[in-house]
Amino acid sequence: MRLLFLHGWGFDAHFWDGVAAALPKFPAMRMDRGYFHAPSAPIMDGPFVAVTHSLGAMHLLRDPPAHCLALVAINGFDCFTAQDHFPGVASRIVTRMLTQLDRAPRQVLADFRQRCGTDAPFPDPDPAMLRDDLTLLRDGDCRTDSSQWDLPLLALHGAQDPLLPAEMRQQLFAHTPQLEQITFADGGHLLPLTHAADCAAQIATWLERIA
Repeated sequence: MRLLFLHGWGFDAHFWDGVAAALPKFPAMRMDRGYFHAPSAPIMDGPFVAVTHSLGAMHLLRDPPAHCLALVAINGFDCFTAQDHFPGVASRIVTRMLTQLDRAPRQVLADFRQRCGTDAPFPDPDPAMLRDDLTLLRDGDCRTDSSQWDLPLLALHGAQDPLLPAEMRQQLFAHTPQLEQITFADGGHLLPLTHAADCAAQIATWLERIA
């Protein structure tokens, strides 16, 4: 089975190096949202499984590619900010990031990445691309899309995630028919970096089960 990797906000395709290396039996392609260089979206002309991180899950749910057979959402969500009866993150937090983005994109990105759990260096960002997806993070709501997702969905979460509180995680993908959830007790928001081998093992086992 082929895999298609899609990273989350503030990262790029290299985010998946560890997970991809731990899944050598699965041919893989990677999408790149273009925050640091030209965006790329490989054409998948046959069946594949999408493996996403964070905001990547919303991108996949709102516009499912043809031939996608299943979805892995690592630290992912179908809604991020608080809505009626949904305990998400306060939208004012993302609005503040948007306000600061034009005048200090590197600082906004560095602060976000540090909160996620990494202070690794990164290239100069493209504020326009970051703004587009940060707006989606604030305004997007894919709960209807996830309730209509009738394919297998594996959600991997970290119990110590600094972005997604426990109350919020309990309601993510709540109405997805074929949902399976696994939580890493010591994991944060960057599981593909901090728990690459564990993520890969869970994905491989799950793929064998749903094949």
